Amino acid sequence: MARKLIDISVPLQNDVPADPPGGHPTIEYVDHQAGMKRMLPHFPGLKPEDLPDGQAWAVERVTLSTHNGTHLDAPWHFHPTMNRGERSWTIDEVPLEWCLQPGVKLDFRHFPDGYVATAADVEAELKRIGHTLQPLNIVVVNTSAGLKYGQQDYVTSGCGMGHEATMYLLERGVRVTGIDGWSWDAPFVHTAKKYAETGDASLIWEGHKAGRHIGYSHIEKLYNLELLPSTGFTVSCFPVKIERASAGWTRAIAIID
Repeated sequence: MARKLIDISVPLQNDVPADPPGGHPTIEYVDHQAGMKRMLPHFPGLKPEDLPDGQAWAVERVTLSTHNGTHLDAPWHFHPTMNRGERSWTIDEVPLEWCLQPGVKLDFRHFPDGYVATAADVEAELKRIGHTLQPLNIVVVNTSAGLKYGQQDYVTSGCGMGHEATMYLLERGVRVTGIDGWSWDAPFVHTAKKYAETGDASLIWEGHKAGRHIGYSHIEKLYNLELLPSTGFTVSCFPVKIERASAGWTRAIAIID
């Protein structure tokens, strides 16, 4: 069978409700005519008509967070320490071998918005698909948020992965996970409601905070997970190398041989 590449990333784009209000990226497009003003000073004597079709270059100016678009979070994002006391790695320190490994998909689309998946949920799904986790497997979670990307309710949709479920994966050697929702944890609006009812701060960002115990990275805002089989694919998710950063954008790809 010919190799098949499946794009599991979302594009960076203007005017898409993929982040909470005020957190979206902005992209200013400079076309080939507007780019002439910047090109001509590099070549004294050059006139626009000297160039093929009178066209210069196109470029873009982008303002964004490292957490816009499909990105890989570093342990530093979760807490200053990992592995129970070591300094957390930033994105430029995440091992490359973590980022190209066999993938496993957990289908949690049936869970309601705001549900926090448990270790038992992970174990039951692994049993259903007949897979035993191997060290460095990249585990991606398909939620109901995946098909809502670009819609107004995307950020508040889908289930999340709790501390218990995350530790279940990490204790079996998984070091990179991923989800098609806005966050690895349940959407904030649901967690905020539970916190208001209970006053239990351990509910807040509980999946992320598991990284204090075992360092790991996760990918957020994945896409097209519905197209993947449960197993039998490789995930490539190398992050952009940003010095001392908490995350890096990634063009995540699933590879089926």
